[in-house]
Amino acid sequence: MKQDIFGQMNSLAHADSVAAWDGVLLGFMAHSAVTPQHLAKVLQAEPNFALGHAIKGIFTILLGRRELYATAAEALATAERAMQQHPISEREKLYVDALRIWLAGQPTAALMRFEKILVNHPEDTLAMKLSHATRFVLGDSQGMRRSIERVMPAYAPDHPGRGYLLGCHAFSLEETGAYEKAEIAGRQALWMVSDDAWGLHAVAHVHDMTGNAAQGLDWLAGREEAWTHCNNFRYHVWWHKALMHLDLGQIDQVFELYDVEIRKDKTDDYRDISNATSLLSRLELEGVNVGSRWEELADLSAARTEDGCLIFADLHYLLALTGDNREDATAKMLQRIHRDTKQTDDMSRRMADPGLAAAQGLEAFGDGQYGVAFDHLLTVRGSMHLAGGSHAQRDVFERITIDSGLRAGRLDAVERILDDRRAKRAGGEDNYALARRALIATGRDQGGAQSVPAE
Repeated sequence: MKQDIFGQMNSLAHADSVAAWDGVLLGFMAHSAVTPQHLAKVLQAEPNFALGHAIKGIFTILLGRRELYATAAEALATAERAMQQHPISEREKLYVDALRIWLAGQPTAALMRFEKILVNHPEDTLAMKLSHATRFVLGDSQGMRRSIERVMPAYAPDHPGRGYLLGCHAFSLEETGAYEKAEIAGRQALWMVSDDAWGLHAVAHVHDMTGNAAQGLDWLAGREEAWTHCNNFRYHVWWHKALMHLDLGQIDQVFELYDVEIRKDKTDDYRDISNATSLLSRLELEGVNVGSRWEELADLSAARTEDGCLIFADLHYLLALTGDNREDATAKMLQRIHRDTKQTDDMSRRMADPGLAAAQGLEAFGDGQYGVAFDHLLTVRGSMHLAGGSHAQRDVFERITIDSGLRAGRLDAVERILDDRRAKRAGGEDNYALARRALIATGRDQGGAQSVPAE
């Protein structure tokens, strides 16, 4: 047994393996691009390291790709064989259990295994981060914050994971509306660990939610080293920067970031697709011509219609399909989502609510049926958080809801949504919302329709 950098005992035999495992742990905290290489080195040196195989499987599942579940299942089988040959600690067994449960379609139950680890090992930063990541996928921001705040007293000022803990705390504070505290925590996190891209991006979220795009750009300026080392998470931070330029009406800068950074690598990772599709959608809502950029996204998304791992991913694939008028692929996606609603696992329940109505709303919006789109999207507005992701990411669906309502002449209902959106942003409003309020005022001056209430 060897101790890792976060003070946890692991079933490793060699110092070189421990060093590589520490690289996995620190890399995962920092969203580092080199994390898989560290993990490969550990498993090559110690092929019977059950925890390493379990983490490989969990990392694979978090990629949100149905075809990779076979790889995760293989990692589970290898971990279970290793457990039989070499006894491991109860803590390590819980990670294997979490993988087994997640593969059975129950990530909510899987995250409770991470929480069980944290009861006896609150300073286990790996379990903390995995609970945080799982709750993020499930859209449980309140649970995310509670989980972190339960373990915070166990972290001494010199604990190697404390900065990353603060970065996660900053994000959970922002997602639960504590914007001032979130900014303080995020700044402190980055001061403690300069590669904490998650903490840096939590502060960017604060500026997004409070309508302070110029301050957000100031925050990101000169701090590129905090995210350029990242895996594809770096594209997401560039996306945040593009959103800030968009709010300021700086369209040339948005397109430059899109072409040079956000879609630098034409991947079909759902997180990369979500960055791109949501940005193009926002641009089109502002009346900007995005050229042929939908085409490559639609080509990739058309190949993902049968995936069904995450409704968050499916809805962003739909943005691409409707953006490029891929009617057949859109229909296939809707049919598959409808089939999935009949299952009982965690993600299928999210396909049912908010997934199906949200997907129908996006399809109707793409077809120009704005009243139908508004009705569908309005029915699931209160449950959209269950799709996962952040407020900033889901705001594209909020904007489509608002714009569909405006185009359908539902001015009173849209105004109530804007009021609620402002309240959730601590009274701050971005230029998107201000422009829509101006449209409502103009519509009323011209005798525009005021019909269905937002309830």
